[in-house]
Amino acid sequence: MAQLFVKQAKQYSLGRPSYPQELFHFIASKTLSHDLAWDVRKRPSCQIFLTQKLHLPDQLANIYKNVVATDTSPKQLEFAAKLPNIRYQCTPPSMSIAELQDNIGSESSFDLVTIAQAMHWFDLPTFYQQVKWVLKKPNGVIAAWCYTVPEVNPTVDSLFNRFHTIDAGPYWESARTLVDQKYETIHLPFEPVDGLEHNGPFQFSSEKVIDLESYFTYLRSWSTYQTAKEKGVELLTENVLEDFKRARNEDGKFEKTVSFPIYLRIGKVGSSS
Repeated sequence: MAQLFVKQAKQYSLGRPSYPQELFHFIASKTLSHDLAWDVRKRPSCQIFLTQKLHLPDQLANIYKNVVATDTSPKQLEFAAKLPNIRYQCTPPSMSIAELQDNIGSESSFDLVTIAQAMHWFDLPTFYQQVKWVLKKPNGVIAAWCYTVPEVNPTVDSLFNRFHTIDAGPYWESARTLVDQKYETIHLPFEPVDGLEHNGPFQFSSEKVIDLESYFTYLRSWSTYQTAKEKGVELLTENVLEDFKRARNEDGKFEKTVSFPIYLRIGKVGSSS
């Protein structure tokens, strides 16, 4: 499903939010050791998502001794930050256990598996089997999160919500509903990590100061935008652009702080897996 993002890989890397250190520190506090992490990425037609220069593996590499970062899109891996303790691997959309061992690592060897803005694209029963195979027993951790629609101010947000649901709505893939539901409805067959009574979602927030053109870059990075264009539909018409310009400039400020709510699901593999 990587094709949807190939055409806009550079926009995708520049237009999306990064994730706060608080998120990574929270996750890392739930793993007993910090030897090896696997960051899994998959595209919609892969979460998964890339921030600028693949900051997610970069941030993991500051905490874990070694990181394996996989993506189904080789185009996205071109934007990866090159660090000595990160191994990047382009993987097929689905892998057998034998391929998992060849491409990722051996059984019961990972402290952590992370999935950012991508789990809604997965064949979850198969993926969970793979996660349970690679995680250390019983305390290996899976952490999956998504971010929902950006928040600027009531005027911009009202316009954005109309654009998101009415204009872009017909072109969203059905899996996007899981993001809109903050991953609450995703079945996570893992035990609560130590110190928590449930698997979440737990809320965090990412803030980014961006100008109008960067805001439009974010909108153009949507998979639904590319889908619409391939059907001959331009979602960001001149009228839509002008509406956003008026809404964003009503206070006279060129740049705006945009807040992206983040929702984390987290669990440990347990001894019975």
